[in-house]
Parts: sequence; C-alpha cells; structure tokens
Amino acid sequence: MTTNWQFAWRNIWRNKRRTILTMCAIGFGASLIVFSVGLQLGQYDLMISGSTRIYQGLVQVQKKGYLDEARMRNSIADAQTLANNIRKTTAINDVAVRANGFALVSSRERTYGVAVIGVETRHEGNVSIIPGLVKEGRYLANDNASEVVIGRSLAKNLKITLGDELTILGSGRDGSIAATIFPVVGIFDSGSRELDRGLVQIPLNSFQQVFSMGNHAHAVVIYHQNAELVDTLKTQLQPLLKAADPDLLALGWDQIQPGIKESIELDYSSGWFMYIVLVAIITFSIMNTFLMSVLERTREFGIMLALGFKPINIGKLVMMEALILTLFALIAGTLIGLAVNYYFLINGLTFEGMEEIAAQYNMPATITPQISIESTLLGPAVILIFTLLAALYPAMKIRKLEPVEAMRHI
Repeated sequence: MTTNWQFAWRNIWRNKRRTILTMCAIGFGASLIVFSVGLQLGQYDLMISGSTRIYQGLVQVQKKGYLDEARMRNSIADAQTLANNIRKTTAINDVAVRANGFALVSSRERTYGVAVIGVETRHEGNVSIIPGLVKEGRYLANDNASEVVIGRSLAKNLKITLGDELTILGSGRDGSIAATIFPVVGIFDSGSRELDRGLVQIPLNSFQQVFSMGNHAHAVVIYHQNAELVDTLKTQLQPLLKAADPDLLALGWDQIQPGIKESIELDYSSGWFMYIVLVAIITFSIMNTFLMSVLERTREFGIMLALGFKPINIGKLVMMEALILTLFALIAGTLIGLAVNYYFLINGLTFEGMEEIAAQYNMPATITPQISIESTLLGPAVILIFTLLAALYPAMKIRKLEPVEAMRHI
C-alpha cells in the first residue's frame, strides 16, 4: 500500500506545471467557497438578529392557538410571574411581557386601525430596540403611566406631534368597550414602515386596565443574540410552561416569522447554485488533467498490463493520484478561506454608507462571517466528491487498453 502511494505521489509531479495549475484552480475554488459560504451565513445571522432584535424576540411564549388567531381572551394568566420564573430558570434577563390588542386610534383629523401593545417599560429595551429609536420626545416612563409612543409614519398619517392627545377605542378581554385618551410622549423610527405606521405602545398596567386584562398578557418575549440557541431555550422552557399552563407554547423566531426563514432558505439555495457552477468548472479542469495524464502514459500502462498488473489496480493508482492532488489543494484552499473569514470575524466587513444606516436604526454596522463546520468543510467536501468522480472517467478508460497496442503508443 505504501508503494502505491509513493508511485502516486511521484506520478502527479511528472508534469509540475500542469499539477501546480490544477492545484491552484482547486485551491482557489475551495477558498472562494469557504469565504463565500461563511459570509453568506454571517449575513443570515445578521438578518435574524436584526429581525428578532427590532421587535419579535428570539422566542415567544404564547397560549396555544394565539399565533394563528390572535384573540384577546387567548391570554397568559399572571404573565409577569411567569416572566420572572423564566429569568431565574434560564439565567436570561432579556425577558419582557407584552399584551397585544387591536384598536382604532384617532387624532382630531384622522382615524386609523393599529396594533396597541402594552409593554413592561423596564424590560422592553432588553428585547426590542424600539425604546432606543425614539427620535422625538422620550420613551414610556413606567408601567403605570398614562401615555403612548407611536411610529413616525403613524404620526404623519394622524397629523399629530409630541404632546397631542391620542384617542384609543377598542374591545376589552371581557367584551367591554376599551376607550381612553393618552398624550403622545415619544415618536420612534424603526426603519420598518409596517411597525412605524401600525404600532402604538403603552405601559403594561395601563393597557391591562383599559382593556380589562386583569393580570393577563399575550406574550412573554425572550431575546438572545445567539439564534442557534432557539431550540435549547425552547427545551429549557418546556417543564416550566407545562407546570404553569399545559396550553402554553414556546415559539421560535422561525415560527413567528416564517417569511424570513423562507427567504434565507431561498437565498441559500440560489447561492449554492452558483457554487455548483464553480465546482463544475473545477471538475472539468481535473478531468482534463487526468485524461491528459492517462493519454501520455498509455505506453507505460501497456507495459504494466503486460507484466501482469490488472486494469483495476492501475485505475486505483490513478484515483490515488487524484485524491492526493485534490486533498493537498483543498487543505491549502480551505486554510486560506478560513484565514480570510477569521480576519473579517475579528475586524468585521462593512460597505460604504452602511455605518450611517446602521447608526440610524441602532443596528450593527459590520458583517462578520460565520466560522463553523458547515461553512468550513461543506464546500471542500463537495469539491472533493466531484473531482474524484471526474477522475473516475480517465481511470475507467484504462480498462479498455490492450497491452500490445498500448505499448506501441507514442
């Protein structure tokens, strides 16, 4: 076995220029795919972090069926006690209670239907960046305050400014009419038109009084910067939720926002289409290299056949040569791609104008590639499989060689 590997190593260096060029092609393809996949996964992490950080959170505890049909009565009893238990159990402090309702909000001139959200003012900033995006005025003072903050688009639509009164008219949890008038103390700009024109936040206790909620709420929002922990968090919460109420569910960001997950899957698939095109180019390169190698060594193979070597053994030798050449190129290319990813992981990758946009919406200004087993090894593994399949074709041609005719080949 050792002799065969030595023969294979010697043979790949017979034509040094061709071997080096082939290695460079494979190595370049591997490093490009490792960097591109790492950067792509890093962009997805930023996308998930952005969407969960703005408002939705990484995990939400809700009553069964509330996600599909958001009824006021489908609520969580004693939600703040549950939130405190979650903080103790998971050691995560980024937990906040929300009560959700739909109401008509009116100024002196106009009326719009919006989502009215009751929030824990002390904890909301831990699960959402909206408190930090108040561009005019201030955020809610405390859970008992009689005041509201609204989005900039809604303020323009209603033609109101700071200090103006906002009339809220909706339906309470018990079916009664929920009506109140609160002054506008803050106007936020989240960068999302949907939020800015359709969201009003009021203190949680005020919401519970106006909408006859008692101590009920509709969601306990949990945020964590590592989106990969979503399944771990859901598993940790199961015993606690079962003890509190068997009808409570822990929902991950992908269940709350399935559109984002579908967009990521679609983009990842289209990205791999381009990677496969690159791998195909590399595959034809390696096929050409070994096809030329087999043709040049036809006389040598004829002599080996005449001496008693079996075609399958010669084919194995050619496959060994392909494996050695490909592995050395892949190792070098993977290390280069990994080094580039590590550099940008430390220093971050940003584009012109990105810092200003990120600062405006209280978001990170840099993209950091993801370094993982998937981003590092998936691309090189695909290249290895395709190149070995490409080398199989020249190796199979050896089976058709006749010793006498092959030895006459010049």
